[in-house]
Amino acid sequence: MYKIAVIGDKDSIAGFAALGMRIFPANDGAEAKELLRKLSSDYAIIYLTEELAKLIPDEIEKYKEMFSPSVILIPGILGGTGMGLESISSMVEKAVGVDIFK
Repeated sequence: MYKIAVIGDKDSIAGFAALGMRIFPANDGAEAKELLRKLSSDYAIIYLTEELAKLIPDEIEKYKEMFSPSVILIPGILGGTGMGLESISSMVEKAVGVDIFK
């Protein structure tokens, strides 16, 4: 069975535990990068808040070409920056060949 992890500030990710996902609070980019590297071998899907993602873009880029884990950006409690939608749009365009969101 595949496991799902969520990395972000505590307030943004607390609710995901009720859905059966493992939550991993991180307060800064260094912590998020370390968690992402650690969890990448055990989790198939890793949700990461956009606020932390913008602090570690090079680290996230490493996972874009990999089959697993899939790193998916989500908005935090303060709202989204658009990074998550842009990332998913890019993945869909690569898979389908057309940007179906525009």
